[in-house]
Amino acid sequence: MQQRNGIGYVLMKHKALYLLMLPGILYYIIFKYVPMYGVVIAFQDYSIGRGILGSKFVGFKHFIEFFYVNPDSWKLIRNTVMLNVYDLLFHFPAPIILAILFHELKNKMFKRIAQSISYMPHFLSTVVIAGILVTFLSPQTGIINFLLVKVFGMEPILFLGLPEWFRAIYVSSEIWQKIGWGTILYLAAIAGIDPTLYEAAKMDGANRYHQMRHITFIGMVPVMIILFVLTLGHFMETGFQKILLLYNSMNYETSDVINTFVYRRGILDADFSFATAVGLFQSVIGLILVIGANRIARKHSETSLW
Repeated sequence: MQQRNGIGYVLMKHKALYLLMLPGILYYIIFKYVPMYGVVIAFQDYSIGRGILGSKFVGFKHFIEFFYVNPDSWKLIRNTVMLNVYDLLFHFPAPIILAILFHELKNKMFKRIAQSISYMPHFLSTVVIAGILVTFLSPQTGIINFLLVKVFGMEPILFLGLPEWFRAIYVSSEIWQKIGWGTILYLAAIAGIDPTLYEAAKMDGANRYHQMRHITFIGMVPVMIILFVLTLGHFMETGFQKILLLYNSMNYETSDVINTFVYRRGILDADFSFATAVGLFQSVIGLILVIGANRIARKHSETSLW
């Protein structure tokens, strides 16, 4: 019996499952854990020639430079936080609402078609999405300005040249691109709800709104909590590729975020230590938010990451 309860026996018994897990485990070890050794250069004046072991240790020099010497640091933090706050307010609940609407559809054919259409933007690359936005928002040939001029009699708007429009464009494009794909987990949660609950609710006189509110929505709450906690882990990050493709000198005031700054400083200027320090700051904030949100979730509900 002891041999059957051993690790070797368990591995052999479930070897097919462990083999399926192996690529994912290797991915995280190679691309997530091994590179963590390089975080040490955030505390060095790193030189490619000298390497990590030979570079001079400077402590918190680069952190101090970012927060107190760099004139744009607080603007970068503000823009990053604002984009993520808008993303949480508008993008996070969008798949929840759409999943409920899909669930309430009774025409199965229309439901399948609507779901397929909502998934399609997810499979477009960020470059294509940015190209579509630039084309649609063009002041000369864009369809948006065409409608504003021809239908509403307004003057063309240089959307990507006005800082006040950038956050709305970014968040709305994120919703359009990811809302359909984001419904998958919520629809799976709805599928796991016991159908007898709906039958019992009908017998008690509950209409579709009450069933949606007290059964469907409540059944989605555990998934919502888990995804919310995971989302907070990336709170200080933003869609770097899309912003890099959409921002310009005219909308820098609201579009320049920490990730684009790290790209310019670390890749274009080859200041690897400074860029690593800023990236480490982002990761630490994300870790604090995840731990805090998980504690709150564990305290006030039965669902948490750990």
